[in-house]
Amino acid sequence: MSDTVAAEQLRQFIERIERLEDEKKGMAEDVRDVYGEAKSQGYDTKTMRAIIRLRKMEKHARDEAEALLDTYKAALGLG
Repeated sequence: MSDTVAAEQLRQFIERIERLEDEKKGMAEDVRDVYGEAKSQGYDTKTMRAIIRLRKMEKHARDEAEALLDTYKAALGLG
């Protein structure tokens, strides 16, 4: 591969990454806007974020995390 081809390929990779980073930033702003809208409707966004984290988990991992949380809560008298 010639230096010119390698430099061009590298430039293309960098530009693709930059475009994706811009898109990611835009998506993050959109997500923030949705949370803001939900909050203005009276929803608790902290709880919504927790639910979203739980929904991303597989059932067995979620069950394990919830069992561990229950164990810790019981140990601290929060049950």
